[in-house]
Amino acid sequence: MSSIGQGRVVAITGASAGIGRATALRLARDGATIVACARRADRLDRLAVEIEAAGGRALTVVADVTRGDEMHDLVARAVERFGRLDVMMCNAGFGIYGAIDDITPAQMHKLVDVNYFGTYHATRAALPVFRRQRSGHVIIVSSIVGKRGVPYMGAYSATKFAQVGLAECLRAEVVGSDIHVSVVYPVSTNTEFTDVMRRETGTDVSRSLGPKQTAERVADAIARAIAHPVPEVYPLKKARGLVLLNAIAPGFCDRIVRRFGRQPVRAAERGRGPAISE
Repeated sequence: MSSIGQGRVVAITGASAGIGRATALRLARDGATIVACARRADRLDRLAVEIEAAGGRALTVVADVTRGDEMHDLVARAVERFGRLDVMMCNAGFGIYGAIDDITPAQMHKLVDVNYFGTYHATRAALPVFRRQRSGHVIIVSSIVGKRGVPYMGAYSATKFAQVGLAECLRAEVVGSDIHVSVVYPVSTNTEFTDVMRRETGTDVSRSLGPKQTAERVADAIARAIAHPVPEVYPLKKARGLVLLNAIAPGFCDRIVRRFGRQPVRAAERGRGPAISE
């Protein structure tokens, strides 16, 4: 396993579960200092104990990524406690499932607020510190659906594409400096993501038939990217093939993702009334 070295200070949003939690523990084993951010204080408290048991140091911050002032406070507390910030990992996010005409405007706004604006606020808060230090690393956890959309995940996919656009522009702005920007493209990961999506959607959610990976596999890939910065990270290497296929044969790719993606559950079929509500 790649080591990120002693003393690296890493802030992680959405750290209380899933990929965020797995990455916090993975980096702690390398002796990193983890600034763990989430909304669930009880989970953060348990995570802090595990981080320190793994060999790292921990600072927990209860904060909401949709609030820019709270992201600035997150960064300020990290710098006040540890004197610097080396990595901002923008990981907080969730999904809502359904055909585009089943997704309500309120649901779409919530997705954008958390998945896109959460990334924007955390990145914007960290950049002044990185510029002052003349070094830093923004890591954005997107999804393979941020490269190629799949059926019934259009609302979620749109926010993941937005993250990628932000990252690519920022990467071009800082090219040649010691500030790095990496985007992570996991496939379906064994976390509480589906359970949260089911709750947010308000109905049962079919599982993807495509390839899957563990949160620990994603965490290992992120650790390697911190040790040796790269623009894009594919924890499941063959996921790059889907991106290439979509570039050269998008129509054929449509049929592939329809076959292996999630299956439809229409609002009217669920007995929830009209497919669109305001």
